[in-house]
Amino acid sequence: MPELPEVEVTRLGITPYLEGRRITQVIIRQPKLRWPIPAELPHQLQDQVVASVNRRAKYLLLDCGTGTLILHLGMSGSLRILQIANSQSVAAETMEPEFSPGKHDHFDLILEDGGVLRFRDPRRFGAILWQPGYVYQHPLLSHLGPEPLSDNFCAIHLYEVSRKRKTNIKALLMNNHVVVGVGNIYANEALYHAGINPRTNVDGIGLSRYEKLVQNVKSVLRQAIDAGGSSLRNFVNSDGNPGYFQQHYWVYGRTGLACRQCETVIEQIKQGQRSSFYCPVCQR
Repeated sequence: MPELPEVEVTRLGITPYLEGRRITQVIIRQPKLRWPIPAELPHQLQDQVVASVNRRAKYLLLDCGTGTLILHLGMSGSLRILQIANSQSVAAETMEPEFSPGKHDHFDLILEDGGVLRFRDPRRFGAILWQPGYVYQHPLLSHLGPEPLSDNFCAIHLYEVSRKRKTNIKALLMNNHVVVGVGNIYANEALYHAGINPRTNVDGIGLSRYEKLVQNVKSVLRQAIDAGGSSLRNFVNSDGNPGYFQQHYWVYGRTGLACRQCETVIEQIKQGQRSSFYCPVCQR
């Protein structure tokens, strides 16, 4: 599943092609995603201008002034930018072969300059929704925790929300009410660099260790964004290229291999529905 770095890489890739552009057409080929694409969306987006492209957690937000188009990549979704010759004629049968939509290309946003934002989602767990007015009132966004790369995500915040909780630190990091977007891959990596075992109870972690953890969450996410994200299974960025942060994993997916630091064998456990990877020597 694309996590925060992959979504941010996507945002950075599509922004120059969308901001300030007028939408001339919307094509919905398959409306049945995680939630149905609103049938009235082509009418709502007609002649709207994309003022900005933002991100909240793993949601991409295309601000169109009167409302916001909310996009979520789900488990297998990706967004591509294409440039067709004639923005006035974009039916599948009139497109050049290299631009013709495939089986899993469910949605096209057509721009006045001939640009196309195409949404591909083989497993159809993604979402395309419309929120009029203030977007952060939407139920998917209204109760989210702070962004991990913002100043609001800090050691004091983690320390305070962890008091009297009976849960492990891995679960806390992946709780979107505590902090958004720190998915399984990057939680594993950040905990390794912070030297914290993923099974550690949160109320037993002191402020100084939370300081180190916050620093490493931010560092790991920034490194992943710089590397174009992680391409596991389906993820590609807006120009169709994969990310390569997976080449720099210290623990994720390295079960049975030697720790890069101490050479102890990396172990794997199940926590909830997710796998956790850790070094039993480096992480206490």
